[in-house]
Amino acid sequence: MATQQETPTAPAQDSEAAILELARREPELGQAAVARRLQEQGYRISPSGVRYIWQKHDLETTVKRLNALAADSAEGVEALTESQRELLERSSVTARLLHPGGEGGTEADEPLERSEVIINAAAELFSTAGYDRTSIRDIASRVGLLPGSIYHHFPSKEELYIAVHREGFRRVLKRAKAAGEGISDPWERLQRACEIHVHGMTEGSPVDRITGTNLALIGNDDIQARIQPFRDEYEQVFRELIDALPMRPGVDRKLFRLTLLGSMNWVYLWYRPGLRTPAQIASAMLDMIRDGVGPDTSGDKA
Repeated sequence: MATQQETPTAPAQDSEAAILELARREPELGQAAVARRLQEQGYRISPSGVRYIWQKHDLETTVKRLNALAADSAEGVEALTESQRELLERSSVTARLLHPGGEGGTEADEPLERSEVIINAAAELFSTAGYDRTSIRDIASRVGLLPGSIYHHFPSKEELYIAVHREGFRRVLKRAKAAGEGISDPWERLQRACEIHVHGMTEGSPVDRITGTNLALIGNDDIQARIQPFRDEYEQVFRELIDALPMRPGVDRKLFRLTLLGSMNWVYLWYRPGLRTPAQIASAMLDMIRDGVGPDTSGDKA
């Protein structure tokens, strides 16, 4: 009696080599796609297993895999496809905007001031546990200080919360303004600002993430009233960028702005590294909205 032929399972020790080989051949594949591709070949590997191997070899992002591929080739970046080179270039611009002066070992290597350390720790706890469930004692424990040392820099939890948002909006405002410098096309200027925003929400520091979360979730009216001026100044950048866009007459630009910011601010809930890059997510979101509000070109047809 004939039996159904089964696909042989590849030895577990070969999985790592297969993952690394696929990272070289198709570096833009996400972890889920890699796992699915290898499962079809008989490997027993999960997306999290793929990511573990990537992290082990410092390949957990598309950019890192592309850089590794270029470094291994005598041609350098010329060995990459045109679209891959464009992705690296855009990522380089984003990195410079997010970490100005970070290349070459300057301010990025200098020790942080104690107040900055406290702000970073507070932002992480506020973004994960929430304002009400985070105490000064929790923050002090996170940075290895006594609660009294926190109060030396910030007189209350509310003042610390405000300081976190002030710093977050200061950073993102600076990046958003710099994103469009030297670019004449208004849609491209907006896209660059969106890329910076999504990058901060997904791969930025806790201060970056809580700033974006504040744009989406409002919990305390009194505190929000104090944060509102920072938020307004940041949203003004997007108002100006959107006001400069060519659109059909009658398009509600305020609704466009709120829809765009709202969709970007929710990325942090579903984002998973290794699938789409922050730049690809921002570009796709803007394209989907743009298709509905772009200039009407029907009259240009012969």
